Amino acid sequence: MGKKDQLRPKVNVSSYIHFMLNFRNKFKEQQPNTYLGFKEFSRKCSEKWRSISKHEKAKYEALAELDKARYQQEMMNYIGKRRKRRKRDPKAPRKPPSSFLLFSRDHYAMLKQENPDWTVVQVAKAAGKMWSTTDEAEKKPYEQKAALMRAKYFEEQEAYRNQCQGRKGNFLESAKTSLKQ
Repeated sequence: MGKKDQLRPKVNVSSYIHFMLNFRNKFKEQQPNTYLGFKEFSRKCSEKWRSISKHEKAKYEALAELDKARYQQEMMNYIGKRRKRRKRDPKAPRKPPSSFLLFSRDHYAMLKQENPDWTVVQVAKAAGKMWSTTDEAEKKPYEQKAALMRAKYFEEQEAYRNQCQGRKGNFLESAKTSLKQ
């Protein structure tokens, strides 16, 4: 690494992770010769986490908040590479909705009208419960429509891939011919 290269700041950890690290250190001090596998240790740790008081958990939550503030501050000063999301090609076909999503679209307005104070999450949970209690005969139209949309998507995807390969092939051929000349 050169002088200008800077290490990416260490990501902040949750209150549970702070507790787990502390519990691990205490466990090693109390029982230095005892070996626990990860599964056993995780089980003991989670049991202990559930049993401690809210006041004790607040200490670890405060540590997590401080760690989060540290991370955000370090990221503001960080100059290195940031992860960039790959841009989606606007010409590429979009994935079709599932049968459940089609069902949800149809029932969203009704659920929202019956319960205007519900959040989107609450409406989605109610739609999920409705879907799970709906019998197969009522689900069938949504599943058929989803299957048709999926088939159409795969056809469009295949055509899109062929079109992209055609563009790459033409580019490579033109590059080869220009090199020969």
